[in-house]
Amino acid sequence: MSFKLDFKVRDYECDLQGIVNNSVYFNYLEHARHEFLLAHNVDFAALAEQKVNLVVIRSEMNYKDSLRPGDDFYVEVTLERESRVKFAFKQKIIRTHDNKLMLDALITGTSVNERGRPFLPDAITHLFD
Repeated sequence: MSFKLDFKVRDYECDLQGIVNNSVYFNYLEHARHEFLLAHNVDFAALAEQKVNLVVIRSEMNYKDSLRPGDDFYVEVTLERESRVKFAFKQKIIRTHDNKLMLDALITGTSVNERGRPFLPDAITHLFD
């Protein structure tokens, strides 16, 4: 299951070197994951209200090149099941004008119940059918 979300670099996301600050990429990736979930009828906020919390347990990011102010880019998101209680988002940030890979990431997550125990709710498991 694949998903794509378009973005544009804003000036304030850049550091003194004139490139997107490394920490900003986490925001791009997180926003794309939330939009992916919404597009597949998984409401992150509604799950939290039900005391089901989706959590990141590992982030791997491979920076390939730097985005600059005004760059248009998109984030690709795919979701895979890792185990009985873990899933992984494979994400890529690609600059639009030349389709250059700027970053690839593997974000591993799980959900925890109100007692902090990992499990996968139906809202997530149905994404693997």
